[in-house]
Amino acid sequence: MTTNVLPKLEQQHLDSGHLIIGVDEVGRGCLAGPVYASACILDYSALLQLEAKPFAWVRDSKTLSAKQRIKMLEVLNGCTVAHATARAETEEIDNLNILQASFLAMKRAVLLVRKKIQEKIAHKLGAEASNFMVLVDGRQPIPKLGLPQAAVIGGDASVKAIAAASIFAKQARDGLMQEMDTRYPGYGFAKNVGYGTKQHMTALQKLGPIAIHRKSFGPVKRSLFTRS
Repeated sequence: MTTNVLPKLEQQHLDSGHLIIGVDEVGRGCLAGPVYASACILDYSALLQLEAKPFAWVRDSKTLSAKQRIKMLEVLNGCTVAHATARAETEEIDNLNILQASFLAMKRAVLLVRKKIQEKIAHKLGAEASNFMVLVDGRQPIPKLGLPQAAVIGGDASVKAIAAASIFAKQARDGLMQEMDTRYPGYGFAKNVGYGTKQHMTALQKLGPIAIHRKSFGPVKRSLFTRS
C-alpha cells in the first residue's frame, strides 16, 4: 500500500478545488541558448500510486542525473494530464533581459497548457476548464498572466507539479543543446549545455561568440570587446 503524501501547499490547493499548473524555467544562468519553461498539470491520483523511489524523484531536475531524468520522463508521461514547453530565444533575452525573457517563456508555456486542457475537457465534457491556480517557481509571479497564481520560493523542491515542469523543461533544453553541439563544435555544448564552464569560457575566447550566445551577458560581451 502506497504511503506517498503530497506537499502541504499542493494538497491545500487541491482541497480548494483548484486545477494546479506548475511552471518552471531552465537555462536562466547560461551564456548560450534559449531559456526554456514548462508548465505541467499532474494526475495526482496516478502520482500518488507511484512506487516510493519514482515519487521521490519528482523533484528539482538539477538534483537528478541525466539517466534519472530520462527515466522520469516515462514516469511523468503516465501521471500527467497535460504539459507544454516553450522558450524565449537568445535575441529576446538580449532585448528584454534574462528575467523578463524567463517570464515570457513561462507565460507561453502556461497559456499553451491551459489551451491543451481546455480543449481536452471541452472535447470530453462540452465544458471549459476553470479554477486554475498557477504555482510558479521563484520569488515573483509571471507579469500580466491573467490567471490566479502564486510564486513559491524553492518550488521545484517543494511542489510536485513545479518539479515535474522542471524535468520536462530541462530535458527539452538539454536536447536542443545536444543539437547545438553538432552544429557549433568546439564549445562543448553537449556537456556544458551553455553554462559558463572553464572549457566553455576558453572556447569563447579562442573561437569567439556565435549566434546563440547571449550578447548582453558579461562574459560574452567582454569576449566581443577583446576580439574587436
